[in-house]
Amino acid sequence: MSLILDIAMTHVRSRARQTLFAVAGVATGVGFSIMMAALMVGSQDDFIRQLVNALPHVAVSDERRLPPPQPAELTFGAAEFHGLRPEVRRRGIKNPLATMAALEAWVPGGVAPSVKVQAIIRYGNRDTAASVIGIDPRREARVSELPRQMRQGTLASLYRATNAIVIGGRLAEKIGARTGANLTIQTSEGTRISAQVVAFFHSGVRQIDESTAYVLVRTGQILAQQTGLINELRVRTDDPLAAHEVARRIESDTGYKSIAWQEAHEDLISAFVIRNFIMYTVVGAILLVASFGTYNIISTITHEKARDIAILKSLGLSERTVRTIFVVEAMTIGVAGAIAGFVVGYLLCRLLGAIEFKSPFMDSDRLPIVYSAWHYLIAAGVALASSLAAGYAPARKAARVHPVEIIRGAT
Repeated sequence: MSLILDIAMTHVRSRARQTLFAVAGVATGVGFSIMMAALMVGSQDDFIRQLVNALPHVAVSDERRLPPPQPAELTFGAAEFHGLRPEVRRRGIKNPLATMAALEAWVPGGVAPSVKVQAIIRYGNRDTAASVIGIDPRREARVSELPRQMRQGTLASLYRATNAIVIGGRLAEKIGARTGANLTIQTSEGTRISAQVVAFFHSGVRQIDESTAYVLVRTGQILAQQTGLINELRVRTDDPLAAHEVARRIESDTGYKSIAWQEAHEDLISAFVIRNFIMYTVVGAILLVASFGTYNIISTITHEKARDIAILKSLGLSERTVRTIFVVEAMTIGVAGAIAGFVVGYLLCRLLGAIEFKSPFMDSDRLPIVYSAWHYLIAAGVALASSLAAGYAPARKAARVHPVEIIRGAT
């Protein structure tokens, strides 16, 4: 094996310029593939963080996905009923505290109660429709990013005033309200209360910032005219991608309609699939181009070393040994290129992450970059595989030629 390595290293060093070009080609492919993967995954994670994490991952409402079956349907399989008027039920989730305790026992994340009411917010002569959500500030940090989205106040400010309210910054601009302003909240059922603005929040999602307000749970119950009402449980999972399975189990256990963010934003799922396909296509194309460069270099080296191949075979080296020599050369170039590509990729990621953007439509002024060891391992694996394939094909062809034919063709 030492003889094979010595011959392979001699070939690599004898053509230093070609070797450097081959290493540079592999390094470029690996580096740019790492950069593209870090940028695409970073943008996707940032998209999830801003849009998906702006709200709980799973919303459990007091509704049923399907109407309850009639007794005749349970008794007779052929019986069907259509157009029945739904039974009037008391609003809210039954035994919400017991339900929350049962969910907290197995849900990988947090659970919080809420009261959701549709209302009209009036300030001066401006009326705006909004979703008023009654929350428990102590539990809200477990299920949403709201405590970190606060502006000009904190979520705990809800305890400091009677009927305190936190509204979105864009909603405040829309109606012209400021901290300390007194708003009027009126529901379709005729409930009207006066609320004081104690803080603003900014989620980064325009629709939420323009049409959402938060109050305490008891204030939401007053607006809904039902003491003890909890009509929504807000769930946040440790892994956002596991929300669909969690929602399915919650609905199976409780019977209440549970909507994961994947179901609420089906268009996002297709967008993620397309983005990932584009990312892997671009990364694969970059590595493919780099592998062609490696193939050309190894083919050239093999052609130029035809006389050496004839001498090696005439000395008794087998086809397998000759083939192994050139495969080792290709793998040496691939390993050196992958290591250099790690450095290039990391520097490119740092460079992109240092670029500053100034836009009123962006919360962050930097490109979202994700540093993951998997990006480096995948890029290195593809580079080594392509180098192996690029070195094996010409080496196999050269090793099969008879030494006499090589000497005749080389003279």
